[in-house]
Amino acid sequence: MGIIEKIKQALTNIYIKLELKDNPRDRKPSRFNFNEIKSVGILVDASNSEDFELVKRYVVYLKEHRKKVKVIGYFSAKKIPDLTYSKLEYDFFSKKELNWFGKPKSAHIQNFMDEEFDLLIDLNIHDHFPLKYISSLSKGQFKVGKYNEKDLETYDMMIDSDNTKTLKYFLRQVDTYVTMLNKVEPSLN
Repeated sequence: MGIIEKIKQALTNIYIKLELKDNPRDRKPSRFNFNEIKSVGILVDASNSEDFELVKRYVVYLKEHRKKVKVIGYFSAKKIPDLTYSKLEYDFFSKKELNWFGKPKSAHIQNFMDEEFDLLIDLNIHDHFPLKYISSLSKGQFKVGKYNEKDLETYDMMIDSDNTKTLKYFLRQVDTYVTMLNKVEPSLN
C-alpha cells in the first residue's frame, strides 16, 4: 500500500469516527432470537464468483426461514460484471461509485444504510473500506462481523477469522454463532 493510500485510509477512518459521533447508534440491550428476526442485510465482496454463489445459497436458506433479505455486493473493479441475480434482493457497486476517500455515494447504498435490519451480516473478510463504511453507519439492530479490535463500536458480535480463512468458513461460523444465541438463556442470579 502506497503512502497516498495510507493517508486516504487514515482520513477515512477519522471520517467514520466523526460520523459515528454525530449519529450515535442506539444500542438496545435485548435478547437476540434468530427465529424472531424478519429482515437481514448482508454485505459482501462480490468480486469472487465462488463466494457470490455461496452468498446466493445462503440467501435462499434465509428466505426458506421466512426472512426478508437484502444484499449489497462490492466489486473492487471499475465496472460491475454481468451477473444473474434478483434485483429485489441484490444491489452492487464498484470503485466507480466511490468518492476520493472511498465512501460510497449511491442512493441505493444510502437506502441500505438507513434500513433498520433486524440482523446485519458483514461478510467483509478482506477488510474493504467501502463495506466497512456501510456496516459502521448502518442502522441495523444487531450487527455481526469479523473481529477487529478497532471495530468494537460497530458490531454486536464479532467472529475471529484471519485473512487466510475462506468466506465459506466465516459464513459457517456466523451461522453457528447466530443460531447458538437462540439457545442461550439469561441467568436468573
